[in-house]
Amino acid sequence: MFLIQDQDSGTLFIVLVAITILLLLLVVVVVLFSVFMKRKNSLLLEQEEAKQRFEREITETQIEIREETLRNISWELHDNIGQLLTLAKIQTQNSGGSQQDLDEAVATIGKGLTEIRALSKLINPEALKNMSLPEALNLELERFERMAYLKPSLKISGSPIEIDKKIETIIFRILQEFFTNTIKHSKATHLDVLLNYRGDNVLITVKDNGVGFDYEKARAKNGIGLTNIETRAKLIGATIQYMSQVNEGTTLSLNYKTQSL
Repeated sequence: MFLIQDQDSGTLFIVLVAITILLLLLVVVVVLFSVFMKRKNSLLLEQEEAKQRFEREITETQIEIREETLRNISWELHDNIGQLLTLAKIQTQNSGGSQQDLDEAVATIGKGLTEIRALSKLINPEALKNMSLPEALNLELERFERMAYLKPSLKISGSPIEIDKKIETIIFRILQEFFTNTIKHSKATHLDVLLNYRGDNVLITVKDNGVGFDYEKARAKNGIGLTNIETRAKLIGATIQYMSQVNEGTTLSLNYKTQSL
């Protein structure tokens, strides 16, 4: 009788221990699952906040770019297209009825119209969405050559990769900023652009043969051009490197790696 009771007590004890262990394991699993879900939700929230923050910064940058683009349009219209139309006016006034002079005036007006159309494409965000980065750069550099600003070249190596259009537009605007500085200030006669695609990276190197500048002094003065370029590069996660010396030209290297945002 006592032996049977002892066996029953031992069995009951084992069952209770087993149940307790199972309950503890269940509690541990529930706690771990709760922690995992909390961490997962926190990461998802952080990703969403980062995405929204990126979108806000992109929007702010696009507004800044539009304002800057308007300034550049004003410069282009006044200093370049305006000069073509002024020349056409003078040619017309001095033609004296000469068909050759009138033909020259017509050709000058046609050149002005061509530049207006090219400029309108390069400042239109919708038009840029339908162009790849190499196409937009080629259109810009061809315009420089037509306007006799300098002698440009564009070389592409590797297989082009797909880049988010918003980011691609910002990369193009960064390069436009460099081009504008080159044309306005560097007194360069040549501008060379190299697009090098390496897997999921694109390395863009732009070099002019202008007067160059002291980067440290320009950075200390907080130059708008340099600030814009570096701020926009940081926004999209690209790295920027300047190499410039007085009277030895300037080189800009931009490296961008595609990423999920």
